Amino acid sequence: MATHVKRAFKYRFYPDDAQAAELSRTFGCVRKVYNLALEARTIAWYQRQERVNYNVTSAMLTAWKKTEELAYLSDVSSVPLQQCLRHLQGAFTHFFEGRTKYPRFKSRKKSRRSAEYTSSAFRYRDGALTLAKMREPLDIVWSRPLPEGAQPSTVTVSQDAAARWFVSLLCDDTILPAPATASAVGIDAGITSLATLSTGEKITNPRHERRDRARLAKAQRELSRKEKGSNNRARGRVKVARIHARITDRRRDFLHELTTRLVRENQTVVIEDLSVRNMVKNHTLARAVSDAAWTDMRLMLEYKCAWYGRELVVIDRWFPSSKLCGSCGAVRAKLPLHVREWTCGCGAVHDRDVNAAKNILAAGLAVSACGGGVRPQRESSRTGRSSMKQEPQRATAGIPRP
Repeated sequence: MATHVKRAFKYRFYPDDAQAAELSRTFGCVRKVYNLALEARTIAWYQRQERVNYNVTSAMLTAWKKTEELAYLSDVSSVPLQQCLRHLQGAFTHFFEGRTKYPRFKSRKKSRRSAEYTSSAFRYRDGALTLAKMREPLDIVWSRPLPEGAQPSTVTVSQDAAARWFVSLLCDDTILPAPATASAVGIDAGITSLATLSTGEKITNPRHERRDRARLAKAQRELSRKEKGSNNRARGRVKVARIHARITDRRRDFLHELTTRLVRENQTVVIEDLSVRNMVKNHTLARAVSDAAWTDMRLMLEYKCAWYGRELVVIDRWFPSSKLCGSCGAVRAKLPLHVREWTCGCGAVHDRDVNAAKNILAAGLAVSACGGGVRPQRESSRTGRSSMKQEPQRATAGIPRP
């Protein structure tokens, strides 16, 4: 059965001087309106115990435009300003429901520079995209085609810290399920091997950050010597950002290739529910854990399994996958990280990671087959529904053994 999703297609583009100036003004106005609305809502709540919603802040925006101090807000398209108020409303909704922290003010240097346009503020025709307040279409590098007959519902323009311009078009898309297969795989995430599969295959960690560490350190040293506020410091900051962007792009590309392959080759994918946030508190492993990007890999597996009709099973983080003997079911009391191979009392010799991957697969298949204790996980933002199942906490009984 085909899956209908809202899908964002992101492209790089190269604005001319007039377009870059217009977009920079828009980014500044979006940041200003967001901060003004956040300040107004904060004051209203803490001083008058009054809740201010989107409609009230929209009326405030109209009043701000009529003042002499903020009259410049009328120089840019009104749609991105209204959209940032909607985003603020969504941030408060998530906060009141306990999912996020209190919204923070946008910083000129640190916050993401972006503006969102709805269909009333752009024209997409014959492969050309023209934004409001602009005469010429954007010079977009169409690295991949949009779905046939697709019409973008929203367009988001952004500029990253490396001074690269991107445009993201949100379109309706239909994704056909991948051909069914009887294969299943368990995945044990690691640092030396980014992923060890239950088939015995070990996928080497590319360590993208380590490959550019010397270049990054040199650029950061040069930046630290630049005078604050100078043009040289601004150029140095962009140089550092470009190295970070290079690392991020290579890491993301590798993870996309890996997760796509795993989803296409297997009907069921089983992973562990790792607590990466707690792992990075270990200062010895923090850099390596961050470079491995296990959270990004899990998110990719989540939405790709939902797209292509696969099953993703997430077992509990306390399941002793490494210490459990895959042959007799005995659980070893201790197994330090430096021990990569161990022998069970039954005589079975285990590679730590391969044994863990096989145990993860066995636990996932048991949960998938019996359905006992299965509960849905967080909703996928791309599909609007859950794509995962999870084993109850500390459940090890009933796992089939080869």
